[in-house]
Amino acid sequence: MASREDDNGAQTPTGKVTPSSGNVTAVTVTRAAGGGTGGRTPPPPDPPDSDDGEEGMLRMSFLEHLTELRSRIIKMVMGLLVAMVVSFSFCSQLWRLIAAPAVEALTALGIKPPTLKAITPMEQFNVIWVKLPFLCALFIGSPWVLYQVWAFISPGLYKRERRYAVPFILTSAGLFIGGGAFAYFVAFRFALTFLLGIGVGNYVDPMVSISEYFDLFVNVTLGVGLVFEMPILIFFLTLLRIVSPAFLVKHSRYAILGIFIIAAIVTPTPDAFNMLLFALPMCLLFYVGVFAGYLLVLKREGRRFPWPKVLTVGGIVLVVLGALLYLAALHYKLHPVSHWPFLKR
Repeated sequence: MASREDDNGAQTPTGKVTPSSGNVTAVTVTRAAGGGTGGRTPPPPDPPDSDDGEEGMLRMSFLEHLTELRSRIIKMVMGLLVAMVVSFSFCSQLWRLIAAPAVEALTALGIKPPTLKAITPMEQFNVIWVKLPFLCALFIGSPWVLYQVWAFISPGLYKRERRYAVPFILTSAGLFIGGGAFAYFVAFRFALTFLLGIGVGNYVDPMVSISEYFDLFVNVTLGVGLVFEMPILIFFLTLLRIVSPAFLVKHSRYAILGIFIIAAIVTPTPDAFNMLLFALPMCLLFYVGVFAGYLLVLKREGRRFPWPKVLTVGGIVLVVLGALLYLAALHYKLHPVSHWPFLKR
């Protein structure tokens, strides 16, 4: 083996070439400690971001999932029981609030006295003191229930996706409560007035039992509250890459058809006006969910939404619509009132 002398006078081995039939078959290069850079190994690659890789997920067995599910269900029930006990303390006030749409509708139709009827001895106890507190507990305890749902599904998400916990809970609970409020103040009142007024004038005097009335109230209120969760559902489907905003927009006509079918089922009346009261907010919520999914896709791709331009254009449109509404109110001599439709001659 040949050797050469480096700058410090130390002998270091050089490459050794072994010929075989005139061809170079192997080249062996060695270096002394502290020598040249020919044999230096490259540095190890940077560790992957734990937020983006599977290291960000918590792995659980099937039995651990069942145990976690049981724990979350127990916590949900306990939270609802606490909310039910709180609601139980205000049953009389809550019943007056829920019975108000029926009293207003009966009064508007000239029914005296405008009261609901108890047909059986246990009917008012079951409705006012059992079913009513439970219904109120569902709305009061909805943030706690949604938190338990998030806590159950969060181990299967990346760490960066778990940051959506607070927005998910606040938005979901807000939409659910907002849907119940929309049903109470708008949809249910119009539907009830329509239903009670169908036979008035044809020798029909409406007599509404509190059980039938409360069952209708629950169906409409919970139905609309659950439908208002549509943006959250669309956002999660986009988050899990099951659908994309482009796919939803492309097939939006089928979504709108489905929305009108759901509105026809949820609406307690067969008329088109009340169905539109349900369908139009649902269509709006569908596009809100698509927009939220679009923002999520932009964030994944590292792009930004042009908020300044959109807010500027939106502000101009709102100002123009407000001016047109004001001019129409002046022309038709309308003035604002505290109830729907908020404008009256």
